[in-house]
Amino acid sequence: MTVICWFRRVLRLDDHPALVAAAQEGPVIPLVILDPLEARANPASAQRQAMALPDLDASLRRLGSRLIVRRGDPGAVLAQVVRDTGARAVHTTQGMPFASDDGLDRAVEQAGTRLHLHPPADLVPRGSVLTGSGTRFKVFTPFWRALRKSHIADPLPVPRLSAPDAWPNSDGLDWPEARAAMNRGWDVMARHVRAGESAAHDRLDAFLERVDARYAERRDIPADGDATSGLSDALAVGEISARRLWHKAMNAQHHGRGGVEDLLRELAWRDFARELFDAMPDMDRTCWRPEWNDFSWRGDSDEAQAWRQGRTGVAMVDAGMREMFAIGRMHNRLRMIAASYLVKHLMTDWRIGLDWFACCLTDWDAASNAMNWQWVAGCGPDASPFFRVFNPDTQAAKFDGARRYRDTWLVAGGAGARDFAAAAPLSWGVDARPVPPADLDRGRQRALDAYAAFRR
Repeated sequence: MTVICWFRRVLRLDDHPALVAAAQEGPVIPLVILDPLEARANPASAQRQAMALPDLDASLRRLGSRLIVRRGDPGAVLAQVVRDTGARAVHTTQGMPFASDDGLDRAVEQAGTRLHLHPPADLVPRGSVLTGSGTRFKVFTPFWRALRKSHIADPLPVPRLSAPDAWPNSDGLDWPEARAAMNRGWDVMARHVRAGESAAHDRLDAFLERVDARYAERRDIPADGDATSGLSDALAVGEISARRLWHKAMNAQHHGRGGVEDLLRELAWRDFARELFDAMPDMDRTCWRPEWNDFSWRGDSDEAQAWRQGRTGVAMVDAGMREMFAIGRMHNRLRMIAASYLVKHLMTDWRIGLDWFACCLTDWDAASNAMNWQWVAGCGPDASPFFRVFNPDTQAAKFDGARRYRDTWLVAGGAGARDFAAAAPLSWGVDARPVPPADLDRGRQRALDAYAAFRR
């Protein structure tokens, strides 16, 4: 009566609805599938997932279980493991927003069993927070007010697991396709990752001990490493659930910890993005506002490539892009600055930036990535107006006045500069002179003129 639980970007035991359901049916085979196509499209995210697997396997072994890892196309792998084990059912998490569920039912049924898709442990189920007229919210602030009044379900405890009579073969915990895609960057990024479910809970507990009423102010300072929780990657690969984070934060707030309300609001943005993506699954390819599909954005170019390589000559942009490429993370303020520069000053299609972030971020989340790029581009449902153009130099003076952040990544010999040089492909020639920066005033005016023409 064995069942399979496919740990599909939910790399934890706590608050795992699919695992709880599987454990109620019989002996469980915990399965992770490493898709070579995913490794090529999202190599930094793939590495981040791979680094979580040893901790997950160790946690399962403490419960008398183990992790089975297979590589290949998910549908084909599921069908093969079903045939290998005679499993009576497969339980997993719905793929939205990071993968399609298309074809999985058919593959599993043809192998002789059934597939059960469970909702992720987000704050609320999709479509459950609605306007007074019963429609989905398209603006964050009223969504947040409604969500704040909603019931957030308690996290599910770790279930008791029983082992099957025989274990199928495993391909091992490594993800060679991700290693190949990351190339020189794998070892650099590995030094900056704290992987595993237990580490995620430790990070959250430590953050809730230090967060204070200045959280909303401090979180905008990129050089202030203690100002944020640093849990975006753990949330993205499912080492901790949004519900667990919410309830722990609420407990800290109950005991008088300041700044928690602002933290909860930031967490709600993640649910809002998933609401939008659920309503429009092609949001990462198509403008939410259809008229914007006719806007005159530029395609790829030498300037866009210089942006990817962190050599635009605009210090705040280059520092952020180098941080992301080297360690898979970029401060949220820098993401907005770098994205605005690409879309507004360089007039480049937002989807080019979206694809590069999807390649480089360890905390890549398809819904959040799409929402944020459309926000910057001005074509989303609750977007920054197109005429809002971040000035990177003004932003640098305001949020990095002492140059601590920029110097870390741009001054030769700095820790960040060394990491970037070690991670970047040799073909980039990281010591090459930067492309002459776009005239910020002229670039802003060009964007405004294009917008005015578009509106006419």
